[in-house]
This record gives sequence, C-alpha cells and structure tokens, in this order.
Amino acid sequence: MAKRLSINSKALIKAVESGLPKKEIMNKFGIKNYGQLKPLYIDALIKEGKIKRIVNRKAKAPAQKSKEIKVNKRGSLIIPKEIVAEMGFKIGSSFRIEETEIGISLKKE
Repeated sequence: MAKRLSINSKALIKAVESGLPKKEIMNKFGIKNYGQLKPLYIDALIKEGKIKRIVNRKAKAPAQKSKEIKVNKRGSLIIPKEIVAEMGFKIGSSFRIEETEIGISLKKE
C-alpha cells in the first residue's frame, strides 16, 4: 500500500471553502487525482473537529437503557414512563406507524 500523503489540514479546508477549483487545489497540495483529494479533505475535517469520525460497530458503545416497548393482551403498545418523559410525549399524542425496508417507523403527528 502506498504511503498516505501528508498535508496541512487547515490549509486544505481553507482552499476548499474559498471555492478554488479542484484542479488548483490538487496542484497546490500535490494530489494526483480526485480519488485522493476527497478522503484527504474528509480526514482534514475530522482532524479539525468539523465533522465526527464514524465509530466502528465493534467498539463498545456507552451503556444505554433499553428502549424496548411491549404489546399487551389488548394489542396496545406499552411505552415505559421514562421513554415517554424523555421523548416529551403527552397524553393524547398521536403517532403514525409504517413498515419500512429496515423495520418499523413510528412518527409523531
């Protein structure tokens, strides 16, 4: 694997934000193609704290309380009091439930 190009993050971000054409930016920083420019720019944004790094799924996430809801004998969804308070739901709030490709969507109306 080739050695990764080392660049001045702040200068790259400034060049992009100033609206310089990508060819000029690539020449200025010695970048050979757009396929190199894009990840270098993203890395610069991460380094400068302008965007967050994507966390690896295998990394341990902070422990969170389960946001599990249940269906009772009558077919009603039971949402724990803590979740109701956390989400700001009020008595009489109405929702729309939809089945999506990745699961179920519950939208407050």
